[in-house]
Amino acid sequence: MTPPPFLPGLELCRRFHTEAVRPLLDEALPGVAYSAARLGGGSEVLGFDTARSADHEWGPRLTLFLHPPDAARYGERITDLLSRRLPKTFHGYPTHFAAGENEQVRVMRATDGPVHHRVEVTDPHSWFTAQLGFDPGDGVTTTDWLATPTQRLAEVTAGAVFHDGLGRLAPARAALAWYPHDLWLHLLACQWQRISQEEAFVGRCGEVGDELGSAVVAARLVRELMRLCLLMARRYPPYGKWLGSAFARTPDGPGLTPVLTAALAATDWRTRERWLCRAYETVAAAHHRLALTDPVDPATRPYHDRPFQVLRAERFTAALTARVTNPAVRALPLTGAIDQFADSTDLLTHPTPTRAALTATLR
Repeated sequence: MTPPPFLPGLELCRRFHTEAVRPLLDEALPGVAYSAARLGGGSEVLGFDTARSADHEWGPRLTLFLHPPDAARYGERITDLLSRRLPKTFHGYPTHFAAGENEQVRVMRATDGPVHHRVEVTDPHSWFTAQLGFDPGDGVTTTDWLATPTQRLAEVTAGAVFHDGLGRLAPARAALAWYPHDLWLHLLACQWQRISQEEAFVGRCGEVGDELGSAVVAARLVRELMRLCLLMARRYPPYGKWLGSAFARTPDGPGLTPVLTAALAATDWRTRERWLCRAYETVAAAHHRLALTDPVDPATRPYHDRPFQVLRAERFTAALTARVTNPAVRALPLTGAIDQFADSTDLLTHPTPTRAALTATLR
């Protein structure tokens, strides 16, 4: 079959709800309140999907949220109804999702039988708790913020809500739109701290002839600068696959991209350091435009009496920390949120161990 013209996933899902799912619900369960959205994992939720995305876990799909008693009462009935009566294809895309090479991954496939669809039926509390480890409808604590990877926060606050008959999704997404101000200052301080801890190593590795080690450190610093720019722009940094795409959409992304690319492409540590210093000063200037702290000199400088040029990024950490007024936030260690000090996929994709790791670190 010739693939249909690519349609961005969120638009496909919106039409799927309006044209295919909602009429069946209105007919079979009139008067039952529900909400419908495309949230959670998936490149289309963050707006980064392309035709390539259709090869797995992409297509006409959504989540239906019901009040808990209705989810328990009608969940299986809705799932069966849609399996029997959904069209086999929608705008040229199959509505049947078959197991791929990995049994846990589903792909669109034609079928003559009942549709194994991707319309999840749940209730808001269960869904948010599974995604985040807590329900924002019950309030969001400092631990909730710090224990939740920014990828998960992006997946819940991006995407699209097609219908909010329960009135639960909009307030929950608003509550998670961005960190409280003092906590934002703290996380910015922690991000500058990460840069300060390694910025001198680019030169030190190179000085002893370890150009590979110098390049690895530079790559780590580039990643931290990209994440810092996203935090400064009040955007949740996504995980590695989409970090560059998200960074390119920040105010400083277009100007910094060639600078950071040059730092990564450099084959000697002095050139690498020179490009990184240009990036440091650009990000320092962006910090000043936010007017969050007293002025901090944005110029790079020698690292003590060693011949390495650095920003001394800990100065920005100190300036931000000085502006935090909440005593509980001021008492936090400079390790930051979970994905500022941990990057294991197996950890960050499961809320229970993620929260345990954060709690252990705070102790």
